[in-house]
Amino acid sequence: MKLVVLGSGTSVPHADRSSSAYWLGTAAGSLLLDISPDAAHRMAEEGLAWPALDAIWVSHFHLDHIGGLAPFLFGTKWAPQTAVRSKPLQIYGPAGTRAWLAAIDNANHYRLFQQPFAINVVEVSSGAEFTVLPDLRARTFSTPHTQESLAIRLTENEKTSLVYTSDTGYADDLGDFASGADLLLLECSFRRNKPMQTHLELADAMRLATIANPRRVLLTHLYPEWDGRDLVSEAQTLWPGETIAAADGLRLEV
Repeated sequence: MKLVVLGSGTSVPHADRSSSAYWLGTAAGSLLLDISPDAAHRMAEEGLAWPALDAIWVSHFHLDHIGGLAPFLFGTKWAPQTAVRSKPLQIYGPAGTRAWLAAIDNANHYRLFQQPFAINVVEVSSGAEFTVLPDLRARTFSTPHTQESLAIRLTENEKTSLVYTSDTGYADDLGDFASGADLLLLECSFRRNKPMQTHLELADAMRLATIANPRRVLLTHLYPEWDGRDLVSEAQTLWPGETIAAADGLRLEV
């Protein structure tokens, strides 16, 4: 699996960090983990094969995670690059994903589902297990962020694994869900004294890393308070494993 960070930031406008989106390439195809309002243009900027994108995962309905879904479909509807596409686009998300997209679609008769290719929306619940792509299996976990928010564990060929928490508050069980992952893509919104319980600060994130003991941790969803801070050095005082600070454009082999 190859990961490209398209957006390592939050909903707060930032000169260097777009909001949440991550491209995952596998031997069988491609998957977008969350689709922020910036995601479509970021895929193009990174030279990724967005016209051939196989699947999209939506973790929850906050706009910095799903706000680019309707604009992306509006783009594929008219783009010459997708005019001859025939393979379906799979969209996976929590219960309510289809209704959310339909509400946007009907707001101005965009006809987002009238594409040269089929769009299949698959709604999943916590604990669901399903196949995203050939040889890429998924399992979900309910996170303490919103009513619908889900973390996802992806396993390729029954070997390599990636866990994406998306936005979450702290829960020991989330560490267990991520146990032994090759890469834990973990939110770390705040440095300390977080203003809300539905996100993580650094101590929370490293506590989860201690429970999960992944091969590597990639800290992301970084608010501007992290600007100018040495995130990796601070993280290593709390957990001795390999920690990476996410940045837009970062590419990793999982």
